[in-house]
Amino acid sequence: MGKKLYVGNLPYSATQQTLHETFSQCGTVDSATMITDRDTGQSKGFGFVEMSSDSEAQKAIQELNGATLENRQIKVNEAKPKAPRGGGGYGGGSNRW
Repeated sequence: MGKKLYVGNLPYSATQQTLHETFSQCGTVDSATMITDRDTGQSKGFGFVEMSSDSEAQKAIQELNGATLENRQIKVNEAKPKAPRGGGGYGGGSNRW
């Protein structure tokens, strides 16, 4: 069980402080991050919370998955490892003459 949790279906008005306060009910929160659009700064409706122990992370999943936050039913589960991104931007390279 990992200590990093994915939190989805968040209201767009939620902030990192909202995440921190909500998950603090289940234990010590090491970090809380909202994912935002790079251009507009608008929340994308999901984020990540890192708990200080596996047992606290499990407790957060059990207690907060399906809970209502600002009239939205949030989803909480273990975060999956970040997938490697594709390579450069040279796109192709067939040797056409």
